Amino acid sequence: MLDYLRLEIRRTLRDTGFVIGGVAMPVMMYLLFTNLGDQDGTWKTASMVGMAAYGALGSALSTGGGVAEDRATGWLRQLRVTPMTPREVVLGRALTGSVTVLPAIVAVLAAGGLVNGVRLDAWQWAAIAVLLWLGSVPFTLLGLGNGYRLTAQTTGVVNLVCNLGLAVVGGLWFPLSLFPDWLRSVSAYTPTNRFAGLGTAVADGHAPSPGTIAVLTVWLLLFGSYAVVSYRRSGRTV
Repeated sequence: MLDYLRLEIRRTLRDTGFVIGGVAMPVMMYLLFTNLGDQDGTWKTASMVGMAAYGALGSALSTGGGVAEDRATGWLRQLRVTPMTPREVVLGRALTGSVTVLPAIVAVLAAGGLVNGVRLDAWQWAAIAVLLWLGSVPFTLLGLGNGYRLTAQTTGVVNLVCNLGLAVVGGLWFPLSLFPDWLRSVSAYTPTNRFAGLGTAVADGHAPSPGTIAVLTVWLLLFGSYAVVSYRRSGRTV
């Protein structure tokens, strides 16, 4: 399984679209959003966490696109006849998604510290990166579920809708204070809002709230179940 994991990571990191969309785009958006007009340090820090979460979200979902392409080319069928168990195949893909979110997170955090002058303690930088890395797992499972269930073209469209919809409603692009009250209430229950909340809590100097952990856990279970059901269904169609 380790050989399979290394193969998938190399395939992903060599993808020009991944590098541009998953790493460069969040950095450019962060620098653009925080350097238009007069912005205070608080917004630059909050936006840094939000854009790092957005980059991780896109990278995690893109794992599903690779799965859908594997189904189309017959690679998934070949994996089913190898000694690897279905659990190892899914775990390998999930680990690939977990690894490939790191470049986006690190790139946005680096832009915040080196370009926008965000200042945090060393433990805060490390904790934000680790929590966003761990918190991306539900979105990797969502992407896998889409990839195992849908065609390659449809997976790309659905992942794009999920990416943009979850990012905007979850408040990754704009402050929640700009939202109407009803949308702010909805946003509090979205996985992306709580995902970014992991990092913003640490940036504010305290641990994430129990509510944040609870909401993310529920979404982890939901997306995980979706991925398992989709994988089982793909076995009847591949």
